[in-house]
Amino acid sequence: MVVRAGVVVTGTEVLTGRVPDANGPWLAERLRLLGVDVGRIVVVGDRRDDLAEAMRFLAADHHLVITTGGLGPTADDLTAEVVAEVQGRATHLDEVLEEQITEIVAGLHAQRGWGPPGRAAAVGIRKQALVPEGAHVLAPVGTAPGLVVPPATGEGPPVVVLPGPPGELRPMWEDAVADGLVRAAVAGADELRQATVRLWGPPEAELAEVLREHEEGGGAAGFAALEVTTCLRDGELEVVTRYSPDAQPAYDALLAVLHAHFGDRVFSDDGRSVDEVVADLLRAQGLTLATAESCTAGLLAGRIADRPGSSAYLLGGFVTYADEVKTSQLGVDPDLLARVGAVSEEVAVAMARGARERLGTTLGVSVTGVAGPDGGTPEKPAGLVHVCVSREGRDEQRELRLGGSRAHVRARTVVSCLHLLRELLTTDGPV
Repeated sequence: MVVRAGVVVTGTEVLTGRVPDANGPWLAERLRLLGVDVGRIVVVGDRRDDLAEAMRFLAADHHLVITTGGLGPTADDLTAEVVAEVQGRATHLDEVLEEQITEIVAGLHAQRGWGPPGRAAAVGIRKQALVPEGAHVLAPVGTAPGLVVPPATGEGPPVVVLPGPPGELRPMWEDAVADGLVRAAVAGADELRQATVRLWGPPEAELAEVLREHEEGGGAAGFAALEVTTCLRDGELEVVTRYSPDAQPAYDALLAVLHAHFGDRVFSDDGRSVDEVVADLLRAQGLTLATAESCTAGLLAGRIADRPGSSAYLLGGFVTYADEVKTSQLGVDPDLLARVGAVSEEVAVAMARGARERLGTTLGVSVTGVAGPDGGTPEKPAGLVHVCVSREGRDEQRELRLGGSRAHVRARTVVSCLHLLRELLTTDGPV
């Protein structure tokens, strides 16, 4: 049975892009694990009519509707009130909930040194304790309770009302899916599998042609059972496929075609990111790493350090924007800088060697380039970047010519460095 859910993300700050939506994608994956397919994610501002219209729209063809945000104590927090209206239910004051929120707010005031909550706080607490008749209350993680609200008529989906802050929504999710109304709404959902293949190097058009030939050729019989989407991000190609267990042979055939055509340009077929692949290789081979960065100014080291346990292999790094710092911290020869300039293959190699030698690591990785938009010349334009991975007896260098904004050049450079590391560790084995 195909079970579908719709998500309404509320908040003018999300609608206008001031705050990115972290809840919709997170909920989509958690629902998939339950076998529930997300039909639509709708983002609306803090406007009563828009929220009500979005909920009615989703309720027409979904088994479950979920809202996020709009549960705070201020006037623009309208979700609970609007959900009650759409579900045809009056609201009432839940006195037990009011006492619970009062205790939470008092604890927050004491913790932050604000003094006892006053009348304004009491008004906000009372607002948060107004719940639709017949709703199931989900215990607050912050100050806002969640709700599961069935329709008064018995026709239509229940609405799960969750807070907006991810730190409150995510811990509350387990209580939400354990609720009897939610369990009944998603009962009978088929397993929904999802697999991700990641490639580095081929153009998107080549991938499109491979998929097209497979769909029209040997894979024609089963391809229609697969929901295949492709995405180009930071130079990587992602192939994400969703399918039912019955379609596993069709997915296996697709995976075999991708491996056969692209070979080692498929760097992950188990969902791992390049960050995870590199981390696993470094740990497995017992290697250590030092970074030396100019135009990325620590972004590479920061991304490597984002992985839990990265202290096992990342010993440290240098941010060497100025030429004199490249000389004093990494030992780059000032005559070399004067002769070829900082943005050069030779200086990238010297930086990588210097980082490795100064910190005593197995590997050194360097970046030097022109991130733009200013600072370029006809010989060395914005977007020209040199990167290098150095180890004892071998230096592997790449010249990158990247377009786009300053942020894009820096981000793409970091990804390129990770893939250069991955290629060396994969093809050469232990250093």
